[in-house]
Amino acid sequence: MAADPIRVLVVDDQAVIREGLAMLLRLMPGIEVAGTGIDGDDALRQVAALDPDIVLMDLDMPRCSGIEATGRLVATNARARVIVLTTYSDDTSVFDALRAGARGYLTKDADSDAIRAALTAVAAGEAQFDPSVQRRLLEALAHRDRDHEPAAGSLEASRNLPDGLTAREGEVLALIAEGLGNKEIAARLYLSEATVKTHVNHIIAKTAARSRAELVRYTYQKHLARP
Repeated sequence: MAADPIRVLVVDDQAVIREGLAMLLRLMPGIEVAGTGIDGDDALRQVAALDPDIVLMDLDMPRCSGIEATGRLVATNARARVIVLTTYSDDTSVFDALRAGARGYLTKDADSDAIRAALTAVAAGEAQFDPSVQRRLLEALAHRDRDHEPAAGSLEASRNLPDGLTAREGEVLALIAEGLGNKEIAARLYLSEATVKTHVNHIIAKTAARSRAELVRYTYQKHLARP
């Protein structure tokens, strides 16, 4: 008898990515698209209604992030396992996703073979990570004790941030308040300058700030950094 297909819920706030992934998955033998979701809250509703095997989850989404949704799914003992599919491979995103209970982690430049391999492995009870994420994970584990203390100016608290800011965005915001430019922030956080620019754009969108000066004012008004 043929094995039952792996039923996948695709969750991403960007319609073109969400629908593109769903179309790609429908072409894969042994994979069935159970449904799609637009954010973390929608993912929780869809999992309850559809009972998928796998949730292919973006991280950076409005209202309820992928990390928060993953943690809530694990807390409810949902059967579905989460594979993160995101643009971010920095240490904070990876570790936060793993702590929340994700069983796989892919970046959005993963090809169809890598996605199918991850779906198959995680459905079988294994874990699966993008090679670049594996490297970062090993490097982070090697240096975690040495670098455990937060950088100067980082958040007083990394959780319950206002306006949907992620922990990494909070770190970037605090360093902006220190007067650092994107290149300096990239060096401090071991990120690429392009990644920092993406974080800054997300922060500006979430806080409705119109300049870096307004971001500095916002940071101290919200008590997100030490003076």
